[in-house]
Amino acid sequence: MKFTAACSLALLASASAFAPSTTSSRDSALQLSKQDFANAGKIALAGVAAFSLMGQPANAITKAELNELTYLQVKGTGLANRCPEVVGEDSITPKSGQKLVDMCIEPKAWAVEEEIGKGGKTEKKFVNSKVMTRQTYTLDGVEGPLDTSSGKIVFKEKEGIDYAATTVQLPGGERVPFLFTVKDLVAKGSGPAFTPGFQMGGDFNTPSYRTGLFLDPKGRGGTTGYDMAVALPGLQSGEEGDDELFKENNKVFDVTSGRIEMEVNKVNAEEQEIGGVFVATQLSDTDMGSKVPKKILTKGIFYARVD
Repeated sequence: MKFTAACSLALLASASAFAPSTTSSRDSALQLSKQDFANAGKIALAGVAAFSLMGQPANAITKAELNELTYLQVKGTGLANRCPEVVGEDSITPKSGQKLVDMCIEPKAWAVEEEIGKGGKTEKKFVNSKVMTRQTYTLDGVEGPLDTSSGKIVFKEKEGIDYAATTVQLPGGERVPFLFTVKDLVAKGSGPAFTPGFQMGGDFNTPSYRTGLFLDPKGRGGTTGYDMAVALPGLQSGEEGDDELFKENNKVFDVTSGRIEMEVNKVNAEEQEIGGVFVATQLSDTDMGSKVPKKILTKGIFYARVD
């Protein structure tokens, strides 16, 4: 019940934070604006505060306990899709050259920005959505170096299972696919040490949901397949005949931007572990350039270890 209330509070607070740019150009439709990013930080704090109200779940499992389990004990239980919990409220002061390893990012709630109409007026609001992907949407093994030369912690993501194809469903039944990721993340911290309340956040790249080798139902693709729908030659001939199907025929690999804000609420100095909550915003799939993407808001928990 606390989790539901927390998510509802955070999502309601974020309803108007990501209003899209009014420009109609294709580039603007594929990029979150600077104002979006600025608002993301403010809303992230509200989301983090809401999640901080939650205690540890009754079935929480630590990294040490998880490491003791065999493959057969984990298989089919869903534990492989969960991030370990951290116990403690200590402090860790990393040095330049150390790394943040075994980072796990587990989404707990999703929302999609939609136009809500009422009384002849429409407005942009984030709508709670249901995940349709089986338990394979958590990022794991993410790692990268830490830099403290500026007096504050800076984390740069380098490798790991740093993307997961995910689909959520809106209340009306529409399904929205997106690539949940933190690729090339550069997260700047609020201080020189990991302590409860420490915050860090930054931008990341979101690659295309599909690659150039993907073929649509008409056999069209980015690097292979047909150039046009063979069954519809009349609509694709002549100087202006291709206008209606131009985006469908000309596949592109879109790379968009996203942002994540994280707050540490648990630190175990003995095990060099940190844990906390996150709020991320990014764009959904463009179907290789033929659709205008939707804005996705994701909230959840994370775990990492200083090495």
